[in-house]
Amino acid sequence: MINKIARSVADALADVKDGSTVLIGGFGTAGIPNELIDGLIEQGAKDLTVVNNNAGNAEVGLAALLKAGRVRKIICSFPRQADSQVFDGLYRSGQLELELVPQGNLAERIRAAGAGIGAFFCPTGFGTQLAGDRETREIDGKQYVLEYPIHGDVALIKAEKGDRWGNLSYRKAARNFGPVMAMAAGRTIATVHEVVELGEMDPEAIITPGIFVHQIVKIDRVATQAGGFKKAA
Repeated sequence: MINKIARSVADALADVKDGSTVLIGGFGTAGIPNELIDGLIEQGAKDLTVVNNNAGNAEVGLAALLKAGRVRKIICSFPRQADSQVFDGLYRSGQLELELVPQGNLAERIRAAGAGIGAFFCPTGFGTQLAGDRETREIDGKQYVLEYPIHGDVALIKAEKGDRWGNLSYRKAARNFGPVMAMAAGRTIATVHEVVELGEMDPEAIITPGIFVHQIVKIDRVATQAGGFKKAA
């Protein structure tokens, strides 16, 4: 019987290896799988390459993972924010490598990995430092830069609902990078607030089919946030 429900966050993360590329869902603070990030800190994997839209806020979640010294490189679109002091300090001191990727390119590079696309040409970044020394090409009179997929060893994502086969649905903006990251990783772990019986999920509402998900972990809907107050997840 297929049953992808993990007993705990620790069990789900047990096989994450040092040096892994970890895709972490989230857009700002929406859809960040904080419980899985905290579990990854406890698990101890190090020398990680992390892919996320941001580089952490304050000293919780992704920022806590950076502060713990577990990340060698981060690939993201918006590393600096008003409360990105952990990233700032590590980057300025040379302890953290940054690959800055425009947001649309980031999403498409991840999507390309899941779709089996070897590379693609994109106009964003042409003529700027972001293009680096990558191949460029003129297509129909417009200049493009060659971009490569971003594959993950592991994807950590946050969903709203799932079943024991791993089918997932999301809540509003918390969906963001979750679906493409699930397809781009060798192993996908998702948290859910609700586990339902097989057949209860409307097939039209399943955003990520279970074939792309390896384990799900049920978490409480209300969690204590930084500062001691409680907020609906």
